[in-house]
Amino acid sequence: MKKILCVAALLLATNSYAENNKNEWQNTTISEATIEKIQAAKYEYKKCVSDEMQKATYASQESRAATETIMKQCEPVLTKMREVYLGEKVPEVIADRHLKQLRLQTTRDALQNMMYAEAARQSGQSK
Repeated sequence: MKKILCVAALLLATNSYAENNKNEWQNTTISEATIEKIQAAKYEYKKCVSDEMQKATYASQESRAATETIMKQCEPVLTKMREVYLGEKVPEVIADRHLKQLRLQTTRDALQNMMYAEAARQSGQSK
C-alpha cells in the first residue's frame, strides 16, 4: 500500500511540475528598440507622477490620500508599457509582475516625498 501511495505522489508531483513549466517564460531576447520603448514608457510614468506631485491641489491633502490620487491619475501611462511587453510576446504574468513592481516602488517614493512635504508644511519651513 505504501508503494502505491509513493508512486501516486511521485506521479502527481511530476505532473504539477510539468504544468508550471508551461507558465514560465522561456528565455528570449528583447530587441534594443523594445527596451528603448519600455524605458521611454517608464520615464513617461515617472514624469507623470512627478508632474502630478507638483500640483498645488495635493498640497492641502493628507499625504496618503494625495499619493493615491496621483497614482490613479498616472495609471493609464502604464498601459503603454504593458502593450509593448505583450507585443513582444512576453507572458502576461511576467509583464504584470514587472508593472506591479514599478508601480509599488514609484508609489513608495511618491508617498515618501509627499510625507516630507507635509511635514515641512506643518513645521512652517515651507511656504
